[in-house]
Amino acid sequence: MTEQTGPGSSYKTDVLISEDIETYLEQHQNKELLRFITCGSVDDGKSTLIGRLLYDSKMIFEDQLAALEADSKKSGTQGQEIDFALLVDGLAAEREQGITIDVAYRFFATEKRKFIVADTPGHEQYTRNMVTGASTADAAIILVDARKGVLVQTRRHSYLAHLLGIRNVILAVNKMDLVDFSQEIFDEIVEDYRQFSSEIGIDSFTAIPISGFRGDNITEAPSANTPWYSGPALIAHLENIPIAATAAQEKPFRMPVQWVNRPNLDFRGFSGLISSGSIKPGDPVRVVPSGKNSRVKSIVTLDGTLDEAVAGQSVTVTLEDEVDCSRGDVIAAAGDPPEVSDQFESTIVWMSDEALKPGRGYWLKLATQTVSASVYEPKYEINVNTMEHLAAKTLELNAIGVAEVHTDKPIVFEPYADSPELGGFILIDKITNATVAAGMLHFSLRRAANVHWQPTIITREEHALLKNQTPRVLWFTGLSGSGKSTIANEVEKSLNLMNRHTFLLDGDNVRHGLNKDLGFTEADRIENIRRVGEVAKLMTDAGLIVLTAFISPFRAERHMVRKMLPEAEFIEIFVDTPLEVAEARDVKGLYKKARSGKLKNFTGIDSPYEPPENPEIRVNTVEMTPAEAAEYIVRQIMPLK
Repeated sequence: MTEQTGPGSSYKTDVLISEDIETYLEQHQNKELLRFITCGSVDDGKSTLIGRLLYDSKMIFEDQLAALEADSKKSGTQGQEIDFALLVDGLAAEREQGITIDVAYRFFATEKRKFIVADTPGHEQYTRNMVTGASTADAAIILVDARKGVLVQTRRHSYLAHLLGIRNVILAVNKMDLVDFSQEIFDEIVEDYRQFSSEIGIDSFTAIPISGFRGDNITEAPSANTPWYSGPALIAHLENIPIAATAAQEKPFRMPVQWVNRPNLDFRGFSGLISSGSIKPGDPVRVVPSGKNSRVKSIVTLDGTLDEAVAGQSVTVTLEDEVDCSRGDVIAAAGDPPEVSDQFESTIVWMSDEALKPGRGYWLKLATQTVSASVYEPKYEINVNTMEHLAAKTLELNAIGVAEVHTDKPIVFEPYADSPELGGFILIDKITNATVAAGMLHFSLRRAANVHWQPTIITREEHALLKNQTPRVLWFTGLSGSGKSTIANEVEKSLNLMNRHTFLLDGDNVRHGLNKDLGFTEADRIENIRRVGEVAKLMTDAGLIVLTAFISPFRAERHMVRKMLPEAEFIEIFVDTPLEVAEARDVKGLYKKARSGKLKNFTGIDSPYEPPENPEIRVNTVEMTPAEAAEYIVRQIMPLK
């Protein structure tokens, strides 16, 4: 590495490197690791600051320095001088535009600590990337351009950092060299930020006047240009910030199970990362959500058994009793276990270009648990500039809102404020597998804690046996006018002649009663199918063969209903009729109204239809009559015992 020194460089070269490399490596291995982020508005100097930290800490090799000097002349923004931002901005688009797009992680170290810093983008368009970087950080450096003061993104990033549980906030007023190191300007910015921060709940922060380009107050303070500043240098402050992992060790024991370790018949252990607390052999523990109690038999690692394990360690725990425990469960302190629920209030940061669909099923991933979940219509959206609560029907890209989240089965959780590991979650689109949102659980809804499933004496198997048939849901889907209801009626008639117990749920009929409060927006269509799915499930529990004739335009909702039922009980029947044929029939005159603009959100015209990709049965009503289609379907679903 180079031995470069720059303005304000106070890093001391470790003498041990040359004298006793083994001792140095041992000390380096045992140093504490602090994770922090730099955030703020566009062009506030985040990347430049990190580049300065890497430069001053001797973390740049000679070939990197040479390349940096060449790139600075070609793509830099500092004339002929070194542009430190280029050390971090690795994408071609970033260098061309002089902005940060993706999160860049960089490592550096001092004599006291090791650091991983995340450089997050300032553009509102890339707020989701900032959330990603902040989710694992112990501290946040909020950069403010001394010339511009506190901006919209400064407020947004500060709010998000606080929302994500970062309690160590540093206000770095950058580019002080461009305002002649004015104390008056610095004090005005600090006061402006103090007023805003108090509104969002930031109790305290540390303000430091810096110049990322010149190095003022980065490694030594006060610099010659800021004799009026009496606080710490930036790096000195970072070296003394309390680390979250240390605080987590004081909390009750929690270990989400990642894997059941069963290498042979004589060993059964549960592997995972301890999120909080400590554990010793003999300690009483409880497996949540099952509630089974046991004691720790041993703590096993690759290097052997341990007498104690603490938060931040990955271990395998064996128990004295043979208890049911699998991936997604949480092994916790017996006297202070976490909660279990399936309904929550939460804050959601929406991260997808496609807006939230209230009622749609998403995968919810929390710790090692993955369940199906739906988000209800938001209670409100938060305006980060004014802290106003705004009415909202959905959440668009980068929006922050509060909404209810419902999961299909109870999950182990704690409020995010108490445990980011068991209170923070992500939502994943079931079709694309893209992460669409990050969320923080506030609390369980009281109704979820008080409402329990009441077991009944007569089982669904006994109901079916009494009717001498196997329950099924025959789900007819297709465009309006495709012939779904006609064919479904023909199928039900045939099944009745065979003494089968059936019930037909028709789309129009259901909207006269059960779903009369719903319209035809995308969200209403999703809720329409969810309710029908729940009713169909109850009817199969009663042993019935249920026929449903609904357009059900979205694959995600049809998949949701499929997952409600046991394997092979959901039969998707695609009534495959081209749009032009269905429109030509136009029995109810709906296509004519839709084409004239009198009927909004009509499937196939101004609302999409997503045809099934792999239906169990496909019928072509252009080539078949309704009776022929019905006969074909009955042959396919037999036998029904």
